[in-house]
Amino acid sequence: MPNNKIVSREDWFEAHKAHLAREKELTRLRDRIAAERRDLPWLKIRKDYVFETGQGPKKLADLFAGNSQLIVYHFMFGPGADYRCEGCSFLADHIDGANLHLGHHDVSLVVVSRAPLAELLPYKQRMGWKFDWVSSYASDFNFDMQVSFTDKQIAAGDTTYNFETRPRTSKDLPGASVFYRDAAGDIFLTFMTRARGGDPLIGAYHYLDMTPKGRNETGPYNGLMDWVRLHDEYQERPQAEHDCCS
Repeated sequence: MPNNKIVSREDWFEAHKAHLAREKELTRLRDRIAAERRDLPWLKIRKDYVFETGQGPKKLADLFAGNSQLIVYHFMFGPGADYRCEGCSFLADHIDGANLHLGHHDVSLVVVSRAPLAELLPYKQRMGWKFDWVSSYASDFNFDMQVSFTDKQIAAGDTTYNFETRPRTSKDLPGASVFYRDAAGDIFLTFMTRARGGDPLIGAYHYLDMTPKGRNETGPYNGLMDWVRLHDEYQERPQAEHDCCS
């Protein structure tokens, strides 16, 4: 049980009122950083990437689906993968709700993985997800976005991820990349976020951050891998007995 002080209503009110100033400070800082993000320079995309989709081959431009902005989530799922990433799946559980609104605000969202589409779709059906999930199996897209690495890169320790080059052993890592398509059809990479940069996309974390125990990640990894499971692999919770129901 958390060991917080128990105080009078008046002291409780004053402590929470004082903390509110810090919450507002964080909100304003987040707004300033978001504005700075929008002012960052862009990189023109010069390759014609082709993706395998349920409607046949599509180019990167097609993934915009008529909108000028595109968010790509890079889901860790390589060809022949014998695992299903709990972290990527945890984030993916939050996509469909947001996606109901993004399309009405000039934003398309697509999930991309290296595995062939035939390997992705059964897992998508199992999880009950509705978002578009496409395969970059036949292109350099994942490698150019620095979320996938060749055996040669891994052997040489020449793996750049989250703007840092150091040795890594994973062939695939998560992240999000944002693109803009102008009226002339030119496409630009406007932003990328990797590693814990995906935290803001996980709404469950923000609910947990309001609770007394917080994220309560106290296992060997001190992270989501300590407790998150695929949403169909959680054990049933015992039902509490209530006088009204007994």
